[in-house]
Amino acid sequence: MPEPHATAPGTITPELVASFDEASTAELARRLDEDDYPTPFAGLQDWHVMRALAIHRPELARPYLHLVDQEPFDED
Repeated sequence: MPEPHATAPGTITPELVASFDEASTAELARRLDEDDYPTPFAGLQDWHVMRALAIHRPELARPYLHLVDQEPFDED
């Protein structure tokens, strides 16, 4: 039975961000690079986790910033 203050599945918490190390960050980056997800939402969730790592744990995400940087585009 979940605790009353438990977060919703997919919520990025400080505890989740703190749980990452070099190996788990590399695995996250591999999944993002391969972009082979069963749903678009699964890929988007991983992207949000990597973005949170880039903000809160930049030392882990630095080698993978190309996966979260969005290039500007021209709508014309």
